[in-house]
Amino acid sequence: MALKRRNRVEATFAMSSMTDLIFLLLLFFVMASTMSSPNDIKINLPQAKARTNTKQVVAKVSIDNLGNYFVAVGKQKPQPIEQEALEGYLSGLQQQDSAMYIALHADQDIAYKEVVYVLDIANQHKMKMVLATKNAK
Repeated sequence: MALKRRNRVEATFAMSSMTDLIFLLLLFFVMASTMSSPNDIKINLPQAKARTNTKQVVAKVSIDNLGNYFVAVGKQKPQPIEQEALEGYLSGLQQQDSAMYIALHADQDIAYKEVVYVLDIANQHKMKMVLATKNAK
């Protein structure tokens, strides 16, 4: 008597369960990467414990909480200056003495773009700049 098998065993691999697993892992990593953002850090820059003394601070650029710019050379009284005129003024000071330092005194409540504006001027003209902070007690 010849009996035939009705069920044939096939040697194939079903990829559907593997693709489901891959998509679930992909979804997990996308969700996890959007939840951790570097913009969540709250910092208060104007305080520092370390103190650095520079010997040749020639100019002092100050930005108050309203965004007004002031410049003082040496021990002179700070004079108001327009934002557009700041770059020309600082480059003129640098031509007088290329080894000078510029101290940036910025109020802690001003927009970060104001500080970056002054730092960009210093970077373009290869000036040495010091960011002034108050000592933490």
